[in-house]
Amino acid sequence: MFILHIDSGLEMRGGQWQALYLMRGLIAQGHRVRLLSPPQSQLFQAAQAQQIEALPMRLTQLPRALGGVQIIHAHDAHAHSFAAFLTKPLVVARRVAFPIKRGPASRWKYRRARHYLAVSEHVRQKLIQANVPEARISIVYDGVPSPPPCKPEARTRVVALDSEDPGKGKKIVEQAAALADIPVHFSDNLLRDLPQAAVFVYITDLEGLGSAALLAMANGAPVVASRVGGLPEIVEDGVTGLLTSNDPQDIARTIQHLLSDRPLADRLASQARARVERKFSVDHMVNETLRVYERVLS
Repeated sequence: MFILHIDSGLEMRGGQWQALYLMRGLIAQGHRVRLLSPPQSQLFQAAQAQQIEALPMRLTQLPRALGGVQIIHAHDAHAHSFAAFLTKPLVVARRVAFPIKRGPASRWKYRRARHYLAVSEHVRQKLIQANVPEARISIVYDGVPSPPPCKPEARTRVVALDSEDPGKGKKIVEQAAALADIPVHFSDNLLRDLPQAAVFVYITDLEGLGSAALLAMANGAPVVASRVGGLPEIVEDGVTGLLTSNDPQDIARTIQHLLSDRPLADRLASQARARVERKFSVDHMVNETLRVYERVLS
C-alpha cells in the first residue's frame, strides 16, 4: 500500500509524533509512505533525518506528491482542508475535542473524507454531533513507545508540560504548586524529563485524548490529570492515575497525596504502564490504522 500523509503543523506536538510513529510503523510492515508538510516544520525535518520521503507542502508539488499514491491520510485541520480538494480516497485524523463548525464550507469539507479516525470516544461523539455518519468513524487511540523502566530513586521531580497554549493549564499548575509549596519542572522535552518524574501533572481545559499523559504512563510516571475530554478514557481514576478538577487547591492536594503515598504512586504507575502496553502501543495504533485503510480501499 502507498499512503500520502499530509500534516501542516510546524511544531512537534502530539499529532506530529503520532504521524511519525505511524509512518515508521507502516514502513516496517512493508508499506510505502510519503509526507507532504511545510519544509520548515519539525516533522518534515524528522522525516528526512529518518530517511522517510518528504515533500514541501506546496501546490506545485502536488503532481509529484500524488504519483502512485493509493490513499491520503490528513493529520490536522489544515491538512484536511488541503486534501479535501484532491480526488484520492481520504482518511482524516480527528484529534481535537472542540465542536465542529456547521457552516456550508465545513459541511462540504466533512463530506469529502471517506473515513475519520477519532482519537477517543469523546472525539467520536463530537463527529457524530456534526452529522458525520457513524459508519465512517473509527476510534484509533494514540500509540506511544514503552522505554525500559527506570530506577525509582531517579524520580525526584514533579513534571508538567511546558506550553504557552492558554488551554493547557500552565498557570493553574503554577498556582497549585505554590499552594502545595512544591517546585514543578515545566518540561519542553518529555522524553528527556519523564524518567525523573515522581509525578506528572497534565492540566487542560479541553482534550481529545492526551498523548502526553500516555507517554508519562508508558514511562512509569504516576499521572495527575484533568477530568475532561478523552483523558478519563486513558487515566482511570484510582487505577492508572488520579483525576482532578481544574481547581488549583484540588490539584495541590492530589499532588501532595501521591508524593506522600509512595506505594499508591508505584501501584498506579505499574498499572498504567501495563495498560499502555496492552492498549496504547505504537504497534496497536499502526495495525488499527491499517485496518481502516484496507476498509476504505476495499
